[in-house]
Amino acid sequence: MTIPDYETIMLPLLLLLSDKQEHSMRSVSDLLAEQFHLTNDEIKKLLPSGQQTIFYNRVGWARTFLKKAGLVDSSKRGYVIITRRGLDVLESKPEKITDDFLLKFSEFKEFLKAPVKKLKTDTLVHNIQQKTPLESLEEAYQRIRQTLESDLLQQVKSSSPSLFEKIVIELLVKMGYGGNLKDAGKAIGGVGDEGIDGIIKEDPLGLDIIYVQAKRWENVVGRPELQKFAGALQGQRARKGIFITTSSFTKEAQEYAKNIETKMVLLDGDSLTNLMIDHNIGVYLNANYELKKLDQDYFTEE
Repeated sequence: MTIPDYETIMLPLLLLLSDKQEHSMRSVSDLLAEQFHLTNDEIKKLLPSGQQTIFYNRVGWARTFLKKAGLVDSSKRGYVIITRRGLDVLESKPEKITDDFLLKFSEFKEFLKAPVKKLKTDTLVHNIQQKTPLESLEEAYQRIRQTLESDLLQQVKSSSPSLFEKIVIELLVKMGYGGNLKDAGKAIGGVGDEGIDGIIKEDPLGLDIIYVQAKRWENVVGRPELQKFAGALQGQRARKGIFITTSSFTKEAQEYAKNIETKMVLLDGDSLTNLMIDHNIGVYLNANYELKKLDQDYFTEE
């Protein structure tokens, strides 16, 4: 048979996980390949990038969509386990699980809407029918990027205090602050209250300094926390500060940061993960595609 699409895979994948045990993605992929009676050639068929097999990629996307709807979870990389919600879905005996089926869950609906919002359209990705190839490619990229941002933020929030410190230091150095990892580590080291703080060089020569505070929090950061931060800046004789949180900031906190004389930059969880992706912190290049266009000038004879 032909290689099934990711929607066709979702229900069989959930059924395989109904034993409530944690399974590796490799083992469930092998079992699913047997269920779909795929040949060796079909199993080994690669994506155009040549980086991954088509079937394994689709199983991965099936897992991702089920996870975004809260039907499965991952306790560690490459493993998957069913959730209570997933078991409840199986008890309802659905004939098939599709994107439309998953839209009953608010988490999945938000997951689909987020990338499309960036593209300034009110229509869900999978319901858009009239698209140019470039539009389809950009929408697919936004969906992949959104998934990566979400997964990355979850990993950062669940990281240990020492790993969180390492992430912040590496990111700031990659962005050009602090000189090198050794210097930045000495300046920012010190974990406490689920966060870190310290002073870091704004440039390699240390002509100016920036006070850094980073909180691995779930709670929204309000104005009182930024007022304390502003006081810490004055105490350190620093004119600039960066406040990083894995959560978000209230509107009052954002307005306060804009209106005070001291320069204060706020990085919430979304901004943090975006910068980590842009600077290759905690991610790696999976595939690289080049878009080329016909050069009309080359074929113009003088």
